Amino acid sequence: MLREQQRGAPPQIEALDGSETLVTITIGGNDAGYVPLLMAATLPGVLRRLPAVAALLDRGQREQALGGVEAALRAVGAAVRERAPRARVFFVDYLTLLPPAGVRAGRLPQEVTELARYVADGLERHTAAAAAATGCELVRAGQASREHHPWSAQPWTVGAGLPLPWRPWPFHPNAAGMAAVAELVAAQWAGRA
Repeated sequence: MLREQQRGAPPQIEALDGSETLVTITIGGNDAGYVPLLMAATLPGVLRRLPAVAALLDRGQREQALGGVEAALRAVGAAVRERAPRARVFFVDYLTLLPPAGVRAGRLPQEVTELARYVADGLERHTAAAAAATGCELVRAGQASREHHPWSAQPWTVGAGLPLPWRPWPFHPNAAGMAAVAELVAAQWAGRA
């Protein structure tokens, strides 16, 4: 977001020109390997043993990755506040991707769901801390979506499956989830949160 191009586009921070009144930020999951570890867990066992895939499923490596997330989030929050000084800046944490402890997550191995819950909890804590440290606001999408995981009656995210052109990517928000996040942001903006 601050330094790297994505698909040939300049870093996202460069889109801010100071005229903004609202900036939302949802980041950190890729740095922590959150969705990649869930995607890796859906692979056949033989592929999960490949070194790059096994690294995604390794608790020690996920803990190490989580260790750097808060500093990165703080850097982004500070940079956004500097480039958009009149804007309200909302960190929006991640929607829930897994059912609560004790509930099966489809065919995902139990040890992976426990690790992913640990990563999700860490992301929520680090996002909240970074928002507070940088004078940004926090939209708690994770908390609001606890009962809307992929295996629930009204999911806001998509579970495991093939990435197909007509559906959201696995372990990403669906249309209901995006609408819910928009409502959460609107409520925060209006002071109803």
